[in-house]
Amino acid sequence: MEGYEASNSPKKTKSVYISTVISIALVLMMTGLLGLILVHTKNLSAYIKENIVLNVLIKEGVEEHQVLALQKKINEDPYILRTDYISKDSAAAALSQELGEDFVAFLGHNPLTPSIDLYLRAEFANTDSIAPFIEKLSAEKSVQEVIYQESLINMINKNIRVIGLIILGITALLLIVAVALINNTIRLAIYSQRFLIKSMQMVGATRGFIRRPFLGYGIVHGLIGGIIAVLLLVGTILVAQREIPELEMLKDWFEFSLIFAAILVLGILIAGISTYFAVTKYLRLRSNDLYR
Repeated sequence: MEGYEASNSPKKTKSVYISTVISIALVLMMTGLLGLILVHTKNLSAYIKENIVLNVLIKEGVEEHQVLALQKKINEDPYILRTDYISKDSAAAALSQELGEDFVAFLGHNPLTPSIDLYLRAEFANTDSIAPFIEKLSAEKSVQEVIYQESLINMINKNIRVIGLIILGITALLLIVAVALINNTIRLAIYSQRFLIKSMQMVGATRGFIRRPFLGYGIVHGLIGGIIAVLLLVGTILVAQREIPELEMLKDWFEFSLIFAAILVLGILIAGISTYFAVTKYLRLRSNDLYR
């Protein structure tokens, strides 16, 4: 019987380690996936804010070169991401296309005025920042009116803040669950080696000497699990971008790389620390307690 157990021990150990690596990889993948969602939410928030338009209506009779000079001045403001100058003719063409008929020919003249569309940087796309900016802009002699949807901006900022907090809370909860699951998986793996640990201790091996190979295996398993998780996440990103092309504009490989690096570090740390405490537990047990 003892011979049978001894012959099957390497196979059991190998299968335990494989299941440990797979468990670590899957848990880290889920954690990283939520991290990617958090990054996409942040990028989507910035994208939405940077596409909020402020319409600067120009007074009648202002020359085009004056409007272009005003546009250049506005572009120098740190609030501004970009601007688009809409001439009277361009505005009339766009409105005619929208209405489906040439209203200029019907009226006999073009009643529209030129305008400048402003797009703010994401960090300034809130009513507290916009209000003083509009006040300063309205003081320009050539500006007739500045139009923006205050209620829409407030709603966007409120919803983004709520969604961000919810995702952050879920991420924190999942991280706690991930640590617990990986810790339990490694404890079970070390449990299968408890007799080997105690045997080494009984023949005079020091605790540090016994811990060292287990810690090495734990760190390697955490690293391999992390690498597998990163590869799965990269595959998920590529598939998602192929199925939803709009996600391409939210792609930020630098931020994704930080998440991938965090997954690798997290896998190594959790696996290493869990292995350390699991081995220490069995080093402290008496021989009779190993059977319980």
